[in-house]
Amino acid sequence: MSRNKTMTAEEVVARLDSGMTVGIGGWGSRRKPMALVRALLRSDVTDLTVVSYGGPDVGLLAAAGKIRKLVAAFATLDSIPLEPHFGAARQRAAFELVELDEAMVMWGLTAAGQRLPFMPVRAGLASDVMTVNPSLRTVTSPYEDAEELVAVPALRLDAALVHLNRADPHGNGQYLGPDPYFDDLFCEAADEAYLSCERIVDTADLLEDHGPQSLLVKRAFVNGVVESPNGAHFTSCAPDHERDEPFQRAYALAARDPASWRAFTDRFLSGDEDAYRAAVAAFHDEEASA
Repeated sequence: MSRNKTMTAEEVVARLDSGMTVGIGGWGSRRKPMALVRALLRSDVTDLTVVSYGGPDVGLLAAAGKIRKLVAAFATLDSIPLEPHFGAARQRAAFELVELDEAMVMWGLTAAGQRLPFMPVRAGLASDVMTVNPSLRTVTSPYEDAEELVAVPALRLDAALVHLNRADPHGNGQYLGPDPYFDDLFCEAADEAYLSCERIVDTADLLEDHGPQSLLVKRAFVNGVVESPNGAHFTSCAPDHERDEPFQRAYALAARDPASWRAFTDRFLSGDEDAYRAAVAAFHDEEASA
């Protein structure tokens, strides 16, 4: 039986259904699976619960009206503090928001990966996280300390989408940048996980220049692998590419005005991934000649 899990982005999205809970890896405007997100934008899938350390993944899905509920610690473009489409969607109450502390999201994913109902944490105690989330509960340690802790519910996912630097055809995923973020936890918390990468390589090549500690995602937790060079654009995927700051600024500027956003969508998001790359290349040619 073949263990080859290579797929296209369209084949990944074909496995997603409206109403699912989908976790999206990366952090802010860093190493987001943007090619998979763009494929999701081109689909009829909607009414999603999205779990994310939010960036333009959340923004694009919010702008397209595909989010019913968002579970997140933030939504930022890093060099631009607030994701503009997220801000606009919140102002018009376009979806339900479950706002958690960063560590609460991490431990919620951990609980789901361990198939536990919750994890006890100190994060969020004596903060407004408890106020804005009245459904959160506390538990008391059964030991002598009798410490009160937050019981963070498991963030179980129907599907996870992540992007890494390298992967083999079997689903082993490698990060080469400075931070693993929590992509492994997203995959372990999901019933099905899909990994896009800058390049698919032979398994032996994953260890050629980097130690086993760089193998972040294990094949047992991956259902499909998509080779997508520059697939995190316009977010960063160090060391393969940095964040495309000129394009990100154009994205944020277009988000301020409905007519400008329609023009942006027509130019960059109306075709397939090849059309997107061609439009981005033309954008940079114009920037260079300006």
